[in-house]
Amino acid sequence: MSEELDLKQVVEGNDGISVIRGSGTCRGWNNIQYKAGLSAKNVNARKLSMNVATIPPGGVAYAHIHVDFEVMLYILQGRVRHEYGPGLKKAVENEAGDFIFIEPGVPHEVFNLSDTEPVVAVVARSDASEWENIVNYDRNSEA
Repeated sequence: MSEELDLKQVVEGNDGISVIRGSGTCRGWNNIQYKAGLSAKNVNARKLSMNVATIPPGGVAYAHIHVDFEVMLYILQGRVRHEYGPGLKKAVENEAGDFIFIEPGVPHEVFNLSDTEPVVAVVARSDASEWENIVNYDRNSEA
């Protein structure tokens, strides 16, 4: 997967309505694979971004914090556990059909609970820059 993909080349329009037709996985961040999606990188978005994310079987999206933006997810496939809060001491499990809301500043780490099936989710962010405002989190920092 190339981080250098020109995300604008997959967009049709961009004169009021922009479209990306069904696309395959094209890039990754923090052990998560993403379809092209929509963000300020390829459309005139100022406050939103949206992707389809896949965590491979047995995969982990390592602990991180979303700085000053909200995230909503809809699980399309698979089962996932979020360990979250100070020291990542709380946990919640979700499966296909569940919606998840993550408040800004909440540390969390995401685990695919299956060794054979991927987790696939629609991810919407109140930040058009996608990953630029995400910072790593050390689960031992508040232990």
